[in-house]
Amino acid sequence: MQKKCAAIVITFLSLFIACKNNERNAGKSENNIDAARNFIRAALDGKYKEAMNYMLVDSANIHFLDVAERIYQGSSQENKDGYRSASINIVSIKEPIKDSVTVVIYSNTFKNNPDTLKVIKLNGQWLVDFKYLYQHDSDTLPQKTIINNSTK
Repeated sequence: MQKKCAAIVITFLSLFIACKNNERNAGKSENNIDAARNFIRAALDGKYKEAMNYMLVDSANIHFLDVAERIYQGSSQENKDGYRSASINIVSIKEPIKDSVTVVIYSNTFKNNPDTLKVIKLNGQWLVDFKYLYQHDSDTLPQKTIINNSTK
């Protein structure tokens, strides 16, 4: 009887330790592309709490992720199924001067509409800066030249 109890306790402890190790590795990405892929996949699957594990947590990112989740929840079941079955297409990878910042342009096979994510390395961990998707165009738009065309 004592051997059975000891075996049960050892099995339980082994499972507990294995689960704890998996929890520690959840949200960790091996590299910049892996972080982007993990974030995108979780979002496509409608797993926004999981997506947050791969995201730089600040108020703007939380706000934009919350908006994306609400839009997803309000979508038709057909759209949700389309996103879940979609594959991720990496269109291009732009690595700026710093080795800790990468810009990933991607699309998915359901909508095939390119989007942009910035992935940063912070404290040894690659994280998606989701707000870049919404804010990056504001500083990259060409300035319009105003031509004074007075043909009176």
